[in-house]
Amino acid sequence: MKDPHDVILYPVVSEKTYAGIDNGRYTFMVDPRSNKSEIKDAVETVFDVKVTGVNTSRTKGKPRGRGLTKGRTARGKKAVVTLAVGQKIEFFESR
Repeated sequence: MKDPHDVILYPVVSEKTYAGIDNGRYTFMVDPRSNKSEIKDAVETVFDVKVTGVNTSRTKGKPRGRGLTKGRTARGKKAVVTLAVGQKIEFFESR
């Protein structure tokens, strides 16, 4: 089993993800090689909560440029984790 802190990279902080917190849905960027069961186990271990569902999606890198310099943002994997009723992650609640 992978270390849970290697599976969860960082939380996604945006208006859209904070709107989902009211419904018990939290969004994280995760290791692209991890699967749904590894993500579920990692969130349950790190935050001591009960996970009822995990939805994942791949994110593409967007083209960016400044003057003649061209590049792309990083690509990755995003996981939306749904918690059991009454559960919450305190890290997000201090907004």
